[in-house]
Amino acid sequence: MSRGHSFDLRERAIALIEGGMSRRAAARQLLVSESSSIKWFRRYKETGSFAEKPGKKALPSPLDAHAEWLLALVSGECDLTLAEIEARLLDERQVKTSDSSIARFFQRHNVSYKNNAARQRAASRRRSVSTRRLEKDAAGA
Repeated sequence: MSRGHSFDLRERAIALIEGGMSRRAAARQLLVSESSSIKWFRRYKETGSFAEKPGKKALPSPLDAHAEWLLALVSGECDLTLAEIEARLLDERQVKTSDSSIARFFQRHNVSYKNNAARQRAASRRRSVSTRRLEKDAAGA
């Protein structure tokens, strides 16, 4: 989610516009979009304020109510997959959710839920030292 511009930047844009500069020219000088300076000045004229509009509050996750249970589940059974955790939530807690929301929950709580350290991505195939030595000797001979 993007963040709004600073109050100071808005204030400078309004001052430039009130000083006689066009809204588009003020936007170019301050390196903001033209629509931003136009909207800021319109808001300032209508309400007397150019502060950032109040935004939506981030809604808490429904999984936060089950945080203790989820963290205990993962610490007790560290080989569960996200799909298995999702199924357990539905069976034991009657909470319907998705594996992506479970992954975000664990990310917020700094929990790594990798199944097994041995199950890693396959490494790239590399030539052995002896093969490189043979190629070097063939090139030099």
